[in-house]
Amino acid sequence: MRADARRNRERILAAARSLFAIERPEVGMDDVARCAGVGVGTVYRHFADKEALMGELVRERFLIFNERLRCALAEQAATPFDALAGALRDNASSVADDAATRFSFMSGGERVFSRADAEIQEFMALCEQLVARAHATGELRADFAAGDVPMVMCGVCATIDRGKQEWDWRRYLELILAGMRAPRDGRGGATQSLPGSAPASAA
Repeated sequence: MRADARRNRERILAAARSLFAIERPEVGMDDVARCAGVGVGTVYRHFADKEALMGELVRERFLIFNERLRCALAEQAATPFDALAGALRDNASSVADDAATRFSFMSGGERVFSRADAEIQEFMALCEQLVARAHATGELRADFAAGDVPMVMCGVCATIDRGKQEWDWRRYLELILAGMRAPRDGRGGATQSLPGSAPASAA
């Protein structure tokens, strides 16, 4: 790609992020062109339609997800479960700071996600490795599978809303992570304090 075409593509993606974060479904390709300072024909040369543009945002986010999963696999100081949990926290935090990608995740159909096929396949392969390691040490409950990771992420995405302070996505993620951990005894395992929760009353 020529330098000027690459710059235009970056401006288009930056405009899409800005507009999808605010107006969401109402955004049209002409809106993106105006915000990017390019002609609408230039937008269509890079992206065939709005779904293709959303798909590129999804693809770029999965590149970030995968880098963090690879870092978790290389982590030596943490236990396998803590490495998996840390990667989920990092990826959820990155989505919390990107309203445009959240919109693309939650509104995108098959055509949107098809643009990230290779990245999603790598994501699942990395999750398989992290989950297998946590199972091997007995830290992760036996019925949790790598295929559950996308559902965890979708559930957390659904709670991320900066306009509703009572929805603390970090607390909900910690509740999920606590449920993922294998019980340490026959009575349900260890307990832990969750962010945003009140201390338990003494019995």
